[in-house]
Amino acid sequence: MAPDESVVRIEGPWRHRAVHAGGTRFHVVEAGDGPLVLLLHGFPQFWWTWREQLKSLPAAGFRAAAVDLRGYGGSDKPPRGYDLPTLASDATGLIRALGETGAIVVGHDWGGLLAWTMAVLDPKCVHRLVVVSAPHPLRLRSALLTDPFGQLKATRPALGYQLPLLPERRLTRDGGSLVGRMLEEWSGPGWPDAKTSGVYREAFRIPAVAHCALEYHRWFGRSQLRPDGRRYAKAMRTEIEAPTLQMHGALDRRVLPRTAQGSSRYVAAPYRWRLIEGAGHFPHEETTDVFDSELIGWLSDPEPDR
Repeated sequence: MAPDESVVRIEGPWRHRAVHAGGTRFHVVEAGDGPLVLLLHGFPQFWWTWREQLKSLPAAGFRAAAVDLRGYGGSDKPPRGYDLPTLASDATGLIRALGETGAIVVGHDWGGLLAWTMAVLDPKCVHRLVVVSAPHPLRLRSALLTDPFGQLKATRPALGYQLPLLPERRLTRDGGSLVGRMLEEWSGPGWPDAKTSGVYREAFRIPAVAHCALEYHRWFGRSQLRPDGRRYAKAMRTEIEAPTLQMHGALDRRVLPRTAQGSSRYVAAPYRWRLIEGAGHFPHEETTDVFDSELIGWLSDPEPDR
């Protein structure tokens, strides 16, 4: 029997709420007071990936808000809207619905691609940008074409997501065991433990989550040859004016560090690159202390360096 959305209402030193933006209901988990930090998760996860930052950011004087993206966890799961421009509109609408005109935006994996997009399409909404395990979308697109034995090979499993129905079944059968294997294969040694893996596996089995999550990949793949994809790529050539911190695990086998490193060419503002040793695709969970030290140190610096 598939779990319901209650499995993502995990208790802790935070509060759960429903926030409406652009006609869509989002599950948001908040803690603290101060400048708003919007936390955007990746695949195949949900808001809980930021559970440690929902403690460390408030302790440092920030208001942290982790959201279940469209189609995930306790948020609405509409049949469409899984393109990056629509997802960026969701996130900027959320910032305003939370009572702010702008925020510090932190995104991991797909949340990182979304954060890059926000900084281009609605730059006034992004006061500072932090991207984790996520190259600039144009850098990723380029690497898939020019690095066939590196990034394209690392991304090969996602090519199968373009098929209908079958990938959803594979991701949800056997209690979501494939989700657990992905977390393990993409991370550094020793992560995740069985309990952590079980939380993600259960959340991914909520009805419609697997389908919605795969729609992100399907749009990115199919749009490359369509007018909407060309329009998006043209817009993303605009240089980013928000101070940017880019963090990446040295052992990331999902998005190779060399793919992410070329992203600085798209940033006109102060930019900092940090390679986190010993971490794979999930440095904010695998090496929390190192990640939080880098993040909070950079956020606390009034004039971040280039």
